[in-house]
Amino acid sequence: MTSPSFINEKNLYEQDFYLWTQTIAQQLKENKFNEIDIHNLIEEIESMGRSEKRELKNRLIVLLMHLLKWQYQPEKRSESWRSTISEQRICIETLLEDSPSLQPLLAEVFENCYQKACVKASDETGIKLNLFHKESPFTLEETLKNSY
Repeated sequence: MTSPSFINEKNLYEQDFYLWTQTIAQQLKENKFNEIDIHNLIEEIESMGRSEKRELKNRLIVLLMHLLKWQYQPEKRSESWRSTISEQRICIETLLEDSPSLQPLLAEVFENCYQKACVKASDETGIKLNLFHKESPFTLEETLKNSY
């Protein structure tokens, strides 16, 4: 893989990330392990793992926020809320199918995500934060269950 003449091979990672990924992939395919930018490759792999965890937590927060809105504002329930709840459950399920090792993380972060969901629900609905339960009124299983 050749790079444009203005690209310095030593700084490829900073100058053209896409080209860097393609170069690394080609070097791996060709077993050119001593040419690989190992430092940045390690950084990117670790970043991918953090990204998966962050997505799982963000989706759980959105799901819990909508379950709170559903519970605390029954008169405002809408298909949009129902759709968001369903979408978050499907996305969480898909994340866990793709990366089963994330499953234990759900239990670890559940209460923290609930607290963040309360803040977001309070901001969105105007319901005072202290009116929400201090601990989640939903179990993790109920949160993820389609019938709840």
